Amino acid sequence: MNCKNCNTVLKTNQKFCDNCGAPVLRNRLTPKILARQVNEEFLSIDNKFLKTLLALITKPEDVIEGYIAGLRKRYIGVIPFYAISLTVLGFQMFLLKNFFPEFIEAQDNLFMSGFNFGSQGTAQPPPDSFNFFNDYQGVLFSILMPFLAIGTWVVYLDKKKHNYTEHLVINLYLTAQTIYFSFLIYLLLAAFNVQNYLVASMLVTPPLLLYGAYVFSRIYKSTYIKSLVRYIAAYTIYMIVFSAIMVVILAILFAYLFATGKFNP
Repeated sequence: MNCKNCNTVLKTNQKFCDNCGAPVLRNRLTPKILARQVNEEFLSIDNKFLKTLLALITKPEDVIEGYIAGLRKRYIGVIPFYAISLTVLGFQMFLLKNFFPEFIEAQDNLFMSGFNFGSQGTAQPPPDSFNFFNDYQGVLFSILMPFLAIGTWVVYLDKKKHNYTEHLVINLYLTAQTIYFSFLIYLLLAAFNVQNYLVASMLVTPPLLLYGAYVFSRIYKSTYIKSLVRYIAAYTIYMIVFSAIMVVILAILFAYLFATGKFNP
């Protein structure tokens, strides 16, 4: 029998491949086997996901630098880790919409208040305009990720340690981890009846900035204050790009709706 992952010849009683470490499956897939695999990957105390999640708090440089250097077995790879975070992001919106609808309504009201054009009249935004950004925020995160990587790559150009693609890996891990953080923070804020979106954002953003600076201080072996200054500069570049892209998207959206007669100021 050969390993299905790397084709290495296996002994009769082997449970794991000596070459790639993959478990040896001799039986057809059953609900019990599937449940055990889910438990090993995501639920057990020794699973890769939990290891990666905790290591990105205690020693983020091991996860990120290890992946960049070619380590793939100890922690979850950057793409699956990021993909799981987008699922969590969607689940977060589902929980807020169904269990804390007043939080979403407060965001909607804030968005719509921006369309007051004075005493001459009020523009009416399309009814699902804000929901569009909520429903597709995972896509927007992914679109903007290369620009966040540009920000950190630019502010760390003098270090000459990582290229742009490696900065993209750093930011994918970092963004995924902050999505997990913000998932808990937003639910706590909603549970404690914090319904103002601006207040919620102000409470969520500082911990994420502090964590980002911590990660870069560990990777670049620099003082935390220096890393914080650099990361805030990178985040500023990102926010400028983010705002510009949002303006362009809104302009295209409203131009389309105006042209089709669905939007009348």
